[in-house]
Amino acid sequence: MTTFPDAPADAGTAETVIRTRRSTIRLTEPAPGPDELLDLLAAAATAPDHGQLRPWRLIAICGDARLRLGEAAAEAAPTADQAERIAAKHLRAPMMLAIVFQPRDHPTIPRWEQLAATSAMATTLLLLLHVRGWGGIWFGGPYPDAPPVRKHLGIGDREQLLGYLYVGTPVSGQAPRPHAPADVRSKLSWHGGTER
Repeated sequence: MTTFPDAPADAGTAETVIRTRRSTIRLTEPAPGPDELLDLLAAAATAPDHGQLRPWRLIAICGDARLRLGEAAAEAAPTADQAERIAAKHLRAPMMLAIVFQPRDHPTIPRWEQLAATSAMATTLLLLLHVRGWGGIWFGGPYPDAPPVRKHLGIGDREQLLGYLYVGTPVSGQAPRPHAPADVRSKLSWHGGTER
């Protein structure tokens, strides 16, 4: 492994965090409090973001607000059975963070790049939650951007709801979800040089 003189002392720890993070489905109380969440978000905001536009905002949904959001999402369901299941899904964690994409008009930074920056922030936030011992999973599904949900959360016409980070304490005894070894050779090609 190549090391660099200006690499942080805990660079190996960062790689360990990346390799050990798993999406956690079974979550319980507690979730991070307001001060800790702001601290984590300030760190997540350092993710790659051309122009530092921060084209996103988060909505923290806790307590009974999850029930009301579930009811709004259930309005978009085609059947009563599906509506009940959809409403219940909003109670899977003590906290939901709605990820709202806010694209900005910019002469040199296109929408796709701003969407990539928003995804980078959310991924970094999941890693930071893992470092602190919290569990998290990013869920989308068919109804996050449904009109009743958009209205309930106050999502603007130019905004897009990209789903939710479900956050809380991992339920004890839960086996980590395995990651199959990634064969990435087919995902990397070389131009202008030989494979190293």
